[in-house]
Amino acid sequence: MTYLLTIADLGREGLSEILALSELPDLGLPLAGKGVALVFQKPSARTRNSMEVATVQLGGHPVYIQKEEVGLGSRESAEDVARTLACFHSVIAARVMDHKDLEAMAAATDKPLLNMLSDRAHPLQALADLLTVRQLLGRLEGARIAYVGDGDNNVCRSLAEACSLLGLELRIASPEGYGLDEAYENVTQLADPAEAVEGADIVYTDVWVSMGQDEEAEARAAAFAAYRVDEALMGRCPDARFLHCLPARRGEEVSAGVIDGPRSAVWLQVENRMHTARGALAWLMGVRS
Repeated sequence: MTYLLTIADLGREGLSEILALSELPDLGLPLAGKGVALVFQKPSARTRNSMEVATVQLGGHPVYIQKEEVGLGSRESAEDVARTLACFHSVIAARVMDHKDLEAMAAATDKPLLNMLSDRAHPLQALADLLTVRQLLGRLEGARIAYVGDGDNNVCRSLAEACSLLGLELRIASPEGYGLDEAYENVTQLADPAEAVEGADIVYTDVWVSMGQDEEAEARAAAFAAYRVDEALMGRCPDARFLHCLPARRGEEVSAGVIDGPRSAVWLQVENRMHTARGALAWLMGVRS
């Protein structure tokens, strides 16, 4: 397989292999003298920095490409953008608005294609999440994660796929109308945040209003008001650690006392974006642990 568009694409074996690679300090230089195209329809501090540094660590040259430079789906079709970049680069990575553009790019070239985020999936975040959980708990299988907030988003969907593949228990607490739209093994959807976090090893949340949802901000704030992760909610699972994919809005989906407190592991999670990006790129280039 020459693409990584969703966690489900990897299967259990591929997902486990990338996590193993992500913990190895030296993966050689499989990208030596090679270019990696980084196409950003949506900006991101963590994704750009982690991908650029990971590419350099593997010996490659990252090329940051803004949306105006390619006009993905407007000035040029997704297929033609992929074919053009394939002339110069050994890996194409794209952060897009519409997941269908990634599927079109994958069908147009045999060069490895990596999803850096789409409206449907965020596999790089899920990889970092699982690596962080394993480092915190010493295991993955049987770990209990409570995700509180918007279950119908790319971060939660990729996390659910990952938990289902590797045997973690995921409980998602969301208000009606904001739950995950698919069923996965080991994944339970609930309405009550307190029930979701009971006995949890990890409590996870994300912003209530993602990029492109600004018109829904008022309605979402009302719907999610009871889903803030604060000290009281964390008190129901006294041994749990806290994760957030960032950026965070303190006082909205999470209190400052939680995200900046001693039980927060968000900065380890951020650093792991680089390690898992390196693992994913190496895996796409055929490296195995």
